[in-house]
Amino acid sequence: MQARKLGIEGALAFTPPVYRDDRGLFTSPYQDAPFTGARGTSLFPVRDISHNLSARGVLRGIHYTTTPPGRAKYVYCPYGRVHDYLVDLRVGSPTFGRWEAAELGGDDCRALYIPVGVGHAFLSLEDDSMVVYVMSHGYVPENELAVSPLDPELGLPLPDGYDLAQSERDTAAPTLAEALAQGLLPAYDTCRKVEAELWQ
Repeated sequence: MQARKLGIEGALAFTPPVYRDDRGLFTSPYQDAPFTGARGTSLFPVRDISHNLSARGVLRGIHYTTTPPGRAKYVYCPYGRVHDYLVDLRVGSPTFGRWEAAELGGDDCRALYIPVGVGHAFLSLEDDSMVVYVMSHGYVPENELAVSPLDPELGLPLPDGYDLAQSERDTAAPTLAEALAQGLLPAYDTCRKVEAELWQ
C-alpha cells in the first residue's frame, strides 16, 4: 500500500496493490498498518458505510458536514471511474480554499482520507460508477451542507465532454465566498478538535 500526503493539510491518498488473474482482481482499499504509518493512528471508529451509483456526467458535491459534529470520511471507487475533488473549507486552515483532484476507479482502487471540514465532490466519468464512503458519523440531513463545485473562484478542473447533472441542492449551493460570508464554513481549530476526539 502506497500512502501519500496531499496538498490539503491532513488529507491522504492510498493506493493498494491490486492482484489480477483470469478470474478478476482482489485488493484491500483500506489497510490499517499503512494508514497508521501515514496518519499516526488507525482509522476512526466506523459509524456508517454508504455508497452511491452515478451515471456518466453526474456531479456530486462539494459536500461537507456542520462542525460540530463534523464527519471524517474514507472514500474509494470499486467500480467505474470518477474524477474526485477535495476542497479545504476550514476557515483558518493553512490550506483554506485549496483543492486537490484525483481519479479514482475500480482498476487501481485508490482511496482518500478526508479530514473533518474538508469538502468532497466528484464527477462520474462512466455509467454506474460507484463511490463507497466509510464515515465517522451517520448521515443527518440537517447537518449536511454544500458549496458549488462550479464556483469560478475555486476553479475546479472539470473535464470537457460531459453533460453535467446535479441535484437541486448542489445547483443551489453557494460559492465559497458566499458560504464564508454567511458563516456556514467550519473553523479549522474546531475541526481539528472534533477530529482528535474521534479516537478518544
